[in-house]
This record gives sequence, structure tokens and C-alpha cells, in this order.
Amino acid sequence: MKKTLFLILSLSVLVHLTGFTQNGSGEASSKMNDPKMTWWKEAKFGMFIHWGVYSVPAGKYGNINTYGEWIMNSAKIPVVEYAKFPPQFNPTKFNAEEWVLLAKAAGQRYIVITSKHHDGFAMFKSDADKFNIYDATPFKRDPLRELADACKKYSMKLGFYYSQAQDWNHKGGAASGGHWDKEGQEGSMEEYMDKIAIPQVKEILSKYGDVAILWWDTPTNMTPEMTKKLIAIVNQYPNLITNNRLGAGAGGDIETPEQFIPATGFPGRNWEVCMTMNGHWGYNAYDENWKSTKELLIKLIDIASKGGNFLLNVGPTAEGIIPEVCANSLKEMGEWLKINGESIYGVQPSPFPYLSWGRATQKGQKLFLHVLDWPKNGKLFVPMTNIITKAYLLQYPQIKLTTKSEKERVVVNLPKYGPDKVASVIVLEFKGNPSVLPVPTRDIIPTVSSESEPNTAKNLFNGDPKDKWQAKKGENKSWIEVDLKKSTSISCFSIVEPWHPWDNRGHKFALQYKDGTKWTTIIEGKTKGSGHTESFAPIKAQLFRLNLEAFKDEPIINEFMLFRAE
Repeated sequence: MKKTLFLILSLSVLVHLTGFTQNGSGEASSKMNDPKMTWWKEAKFGMFIHWGVYSVPAGKYGNINTYGEWIMNSAKIPVVEYAKFPPQFNPTKFNAEEWVLLAKAAGQRYIVITSKHHDGFAMFKSDADKFNIYDATPFKRDPLRELADACKKYSMKLGFYYSQAQDWNHKGGAASGGHWDKEGQEGSMEEYMDKIAIPQVKEILSKYGDVAILWWDTPTNMTPEMTKKLIAIVNQYPNLITNNRLGAGAGGDIETPEQFIPATGFPGRNWEVCMTMNGHWGYNAYDENWKSTKELLIKLIDIASKGGNFLLNVGPTAEGIIPEVCANSLKEMGEWLKINGESIYGVQPSPFPYLSWGRATQKGQKLFLHVLDWPKNGKLFVPMTNIITKAYLLQYPQIKLTTKSEKERVVVNLPKYGPDKVASVIVLEFKGNPSVLPVPTRDIIPTVSSESEPNTAKNLFNGDPKDKWQAKKGENKSWIEVDLKKSTSISCFSIVEPWHPWDNRGHKFALQYKDGTKWTTIIEGKTKGSGHTESFAPIKAQLFRLNLEAFKDEPIINEFMLFRAE
């Protein structure tokens, strides 16, 4: 995985429109109707496991204790020095069944575990190379075999992460930032692929039963010739799901936003957010920056509402134990899902562009309203005009709720308090297809200060995330003006940017409205390069302006949206 950098996302809004591929590794093929994707699309929630010999130093090398699974690269540890860790790796407390049962208790439907990370250490008995947990450690067991058996026993889908390009322990393997150990790392990458990567991929796909997912990572220096060899192996397994990180434009079945939730999701494509529970993927004994169960549940709800899956990571210790704080949070998430799982598993994304009080998902003629901010006046405003045939609390379906249709919205009368402290779910059964107002900015032609290519300003509002607008080269500051044609009450805005959160790119922004003859600022702040969504007190106006200042080069964004106040 990439070195961890967090994007703090606003939890006050829901946006479900079109998103942008922000993985830098080739767009997913997005076979939405491929039968092999059916179970995955219904699952919504999975467990990622980053486990390897890097758990031995537990994040510390020398006087620095902030490392994780990238410790060999980050600390520039020579190959010979790193070889001292495997003899210390003896995870005798590892219990595959306990891990699988924890995932089931959490409500997770699949597991993806690192079979080999960038340090080149295989977590299975590999005939292709002895640098593995069976041959190089005192453990002398194959945890992937044990995990595969446990997954089969408890009907849990199993996938393998495999670092196909980066390998810091084998000559010729790629290394982000370049090699630091000439004697131990320099060599032919083609030879590395033929002798290590390709044989090991064949092993993990043939030795462990029905492998559901193959999760590639960081395609450093991958060429089309290399990817073709690996694709030829994958093609022998028609039900295998792959992600979009193989490289050389190879694509895959799923897109993989990492450590952030896309502000608008990726409608029409299969996508999955992978995220840590603290600041590291691999085990770090010094990192206590844990996300709360509430934060994690809201992220799961947010992702499901935008049509994605949530692959939530745990980093087991060198003893083979999933940290207690992780286990506790997962069990608490599972308790919520026991009651509210119908609103997450197998759902369609929200039909609403914006909901100030929470999120929504859909399943047929049912809407599931995840109320994160319970209204004090007992009235929930839902911006749709459909006939409601039934309304009730998902947790207590016997308690019927009354509704009233008003212009462009339905009012649901709620009890004084919600039944859940994180997210209470209201079910609305309705007739027809959801009837909601479009985003006010959709298909508007804005006025811009400049553009790098003619007629690209319209790309900001056409709903296509592959398009973009960019200011004229060399201009660090720019603006976008929007005429909504009539005075409209606006209470949220969102922009989609084309970068990763770890690229250290983004914008300073100021959203303004025209008050008489002057521009008045509503909100201002900074983005982190992977999109930004923020709500504010409703402003009624016809003309709005977004001022942008790029941290690097000129301003560039893919989508700019304003949302009505309810």
C-alpha cells in the first residue's frame, strides 16, 4: 500500500453523482453486469489483512517508531540486515478460525490478505523462493493454507494481495524511489518477473482452492509485456476478480480509492475503498490513533450510499494476534449490522444528490434513510415526490411512522429520539422510481477566468468524471462563475479533483455568492487533492463563484457541484 496519509472528509453531506478515477494505475474495466461480480457487489464489507515479517520490528527501526509495512524502504534497510527479521518471526498465537469468525462477527463478507508485500517476503510456502514464512522462520506453517481452510469451513470468500512489481528483497524487483542496496537489489526486472512473481502468482491461484480476488499493488516500472504474462495467468480463472493496480493500463474489475472516500463515488463502475483503522497498514505498536467505531460505521454507510465497498484493514502482531482495539470495533460494527444489515448488503446507491441529515441507500421499492443527525423537531425532510406506502424504523418495524407529502418533498414524523446512537435507519416504501430534483448546476455552462483548452469549462457540469477543466498554463489562480438562472437556496458544494491524497496537491478555495453588486464569501478553506465536500447555512442567490488557487501549477478540477437546501 501507499505510505499512509489521511484525508479528513466531511461527514455532514451525502453526494451521489459521478466520480473520478484517483488510483493512477489504469481505469477499472467496470464490468458492472458480469455475473462474477454479483457476490462482491452484494457483500459491501470486507476485511483487509496486512501481515508480514515487518510485524517483527513493529514500526520501529533505530530511533524512529513511525514505520509500518514500508519499513524496509522508508528506513533504507539493506537486504542482509532485513534478513535478521524472519528468524524472529514465530506467530504461534495465529488462529485462522478465530480470524474468520471475527470477520463474520463484524458482518464482513470477504477477506483479502497479503500473500507477499513489497518487502518480498511470502506469507505462504512457496516452491518458487525460500524467502517465505514456512522456509525462513521457525513457524514452519503455511498460514494461507490454514486461512483458506477456515474460509471454506465458514463460507467466507478469500482473496490474496500480491505485490507484483515492488520487491525489495529480490534482485530486479522494483522499488519506489529507486534501489538503496545495489548489491542486494540491482538486477533484471524481467528475470525477477519470470523467476519470482509469475511462479508465485501461479502458486497462490492454484494451491488454495477457489480464490475470489487477486489484489495487485503499486505497478512500479511495469511494462505491457510484464502485464501480459500475468493477465495470461489470470485469464485461466474466469471467476477471479482483480483490481486496477496491475499496471501499464491493464485495468481490472474494481477501482481502489485508498484512505479516502470519493466525494461523489464512481457511478457505473465497481469500486472499493481500502482504509486503515489507525495510521498504518502493517502492525505498529506505537500508533494509538485509532478511528472510533462510530467513525468506521459512518464511513461504511457513506461508501454504501455511493455504491462502493469498504475493505477495512487490520494489521496483526508478530505473534499472530489482531489487535484488541480492532477486534472490539469490528464486533461493534457487526452488532449494528445485525440490526441494520438490510440497509447495507446488496443495496443500490442513494438517489439523492444531497441529504443534510445523513445518507440513503435503496433496494427495489425501499429506501433506507440513515439518519446521522436526528431532527430535534421530529420532522425528517426527504426531497422526493413519490407516494409513500409505508414508513417505519428498521430496528422496530412494528412501529409505523406517518408521512406527509409537500411540494418537492416528503415529511416523515419521527419519535423524539432515534433508536441508535450512531445511525438510526428509517425505511420508506414507495411507488415508482425515485423522483428527485436534479443538481442545480447540472449541464450549466459556466464562465471561467481562463481555460487551457477551448470549450472545456462545460466539463465541470456535464457529469462525466473523465473530463476536466484546467486554467490556462502558468496561471496559479482562477475562478469559476455559475448562473443558476433563478434565485436558489444552496447549502452544500462539492468539487472532484484528479489527484491522490498522498500527492500533496490541492487548492485553496473560496465559495462566494453575488449580493447585489458585490461578491460575498460563504466559506473558504483548503482541499487535499482528492475532492472536497462541505455544507453551510443556506444561501439564496442566483450567481455563485468558486475562487481557486492551486498549490502546484494551475487549478484543475473535474466536477463542481452546488446542492439545494432541503
